[in-house]
Amino acid sequence: MSFLVEENPAAHRFEILVDDALAGFTAYVPRGEVLVFTHTEVDERFQNMGVGAALIRGTLDQIRARGGRVVPRCPFMAAFIERHPDYADLVTVDS
Repeated sequence: MSFLVEENPAAHRFEILVDDALAGFTAYVPRGEVLVFTHTEVDERFQNMGVGAALIRGTLDQIRARGGRVVPRCPFMAAFIERHPDYADLVTVDS
């Protein structure tokens, strides 16, 4: 099973493809260099397979690489960051 996380800026979300099939996304509202994440969804066919975690990890890695910051309003993303404190430096407060 191969995972690919790509940003879809027109839809304001990062998407994960599993073997070339859209398996989920995490949606955001852009505020300059800060992205406010509001919702994460994984297709039920791909749940309990690590797809959600791979989506969030890939998203946060891309945001880190470009020097961005996040506001994790989405409970799934917030919980992921809490479990993986090495991403805590990306979190900023919503203004």
